[in-house]
Amino acid sequence: MEALCHRLLLSRSFTPLHELGSLMATRSLSSETVPWYRTNLNSKKTEKHARFGVQESHSSILKDPGVVNVAKLPKEKLCKLLSQNIVYMKGNQDEFSLSSLLPELQRLLGISELHIVKAATKESSGLVLLSTCYATSKHFGEFYSKCRKSQRPVVNYCAVIVGVPSPSEGDISVALKIETIGDHKLVVPVPHASKGSLERKEAQKTVTRYQVLDSADGCALVQLQPMSAFQSQLLVHMAWKLCKVLGDHTYSARVGKVLGEPIHVPMDIALPQPQMLEERMLRRMHLVPQQVHRVPLHLHLHQLLIPDYPEGKGTQIVTAPPPPFFIRTVQHLGLTMKEPSVLGND
Repeated sequence: MEALCHRLLLSRSFTPLHELGSLMATRSLSSETVPWYRTNLNSKKTEKHARFGVQESHSSILKDPGVVNVAKLPKEKLCKLLSQNIVYMKGNQDEFSLSSLLPELQRLLGISELHIVKAATKESSGLVLLSTCYATSKHFGEFYSKCRKSQRPVVNYCAVIVGVPSPSEGDISVALKIETIGDHKLVVPVPHASKGSLERKEAQKTVTRYQVLDSADGCALVQLQPMSAFQSQLLVHMAWKLCKVLGDHTYSARVGKVLGEPIHVPMDIALPQPQMLEERMLRRMHLVPQQVHRVPLHLHLHQLLIPDYPEGKGTQIVTAPPPPFFIRTVQHLGLTMKEPSVLGND
């Protein structure tokens, strides 16, 4: 087991390789875990200064703490940042893509082999699990495959949502497929997928579990557990629930309003565009409409279940706090944390 664990690498609060924010976070495991929502988010607004370690700001997240444009970083600098944010686990302890950076990352770390085991979805922040040997990668792959078949959640995402899902918790179950609409290849829901289309793999059954952790004035902090794997699943499922992930400039146009009530907008006209936010939300986030296209996706992979021993049944939970811009947004919107469902830890 020690040899296997020496071959695991964990990137702490990995920056999405599109245009997001923070490589500063901490790594924690199962029994000694201090959840990020306890160390970084306080349910008592009067104590926020001490917990966050920052002063209340009347600036937008684009200015304070700022959002790094990763796409503009030189390759060498980006790899250096990644290498500085990797933790060695021992014993108990198209544009830019992670795959394209692996060779340079291997060189900086002095490692001959490096594999991606698990990673946050594109454009989201969160954990990335890497391995330096094929056997370890295979073992973890088999573990996650068994979890999928048994419908056991292995990741927790946290998202800032425009709108409040109703009911406050449940499953979103709808088939998805990729379809060309205009000049875009987009994921679309197929609510009445036929048996034949599923067998021909023209569509795929997908499920997301969700729980509203807190809500305030038309927005919410939501925990998301994907029980299946499909491109942009979480964003499309939220839009299906008539809600939008903050910073989603691809699928949020599918949700509109008529007489103050959310409605589904036909997908052939709901094409990717900068997200539309109401005036009251812009004020709370200290933004003007012309800045909204720069708001990053507020979707963070904060918990990951990993197997403890190759032959055993134990598991550990790895946790990473969200980047500073995410925390600042939570402050601006007046959201507070309630303890989310914890991944199984047998």
